[in-house]
Amino acid sequence: MNQLRIHAKAVAKSALRYTPAGVAVLEASFEHEGSVEEAAAERSLAFEFSAIALGAVALALDREPLGKPLVLEGFIAPRSHRTTRLLVHVTDYKVNEIRDGV
Repeated sequence: MNQLRIHAKAVAKSALRYTPAGVAVLEASFEHEGSVEEAAAERSLAFEFSAIALGAVALALDREPLGKPLVLEGFIAPRSHRTTRLLVHVTDYKVNEIRDGV
């Protein structure tokens, strides 16, 4: 199974473009900051990753401002058939409603 759910914020977006078939495409860079438990110890994480969204998700993500906290859902795949470099494919997202003290 190849599923991903990650809290992140967009730090850069390309201009929205369309495939020859008319499908919207948005490429973006996201930043994640958080922590996970590994080997019974807390590990802090902070990193950037590249992602792509297609269709209605691309159109919606393009309207979100940079820096807005989001929860991205999708999968990881090679950027192309000729490389092993991975790219997150965003298939859905939600605005991460963070509330102090909740």
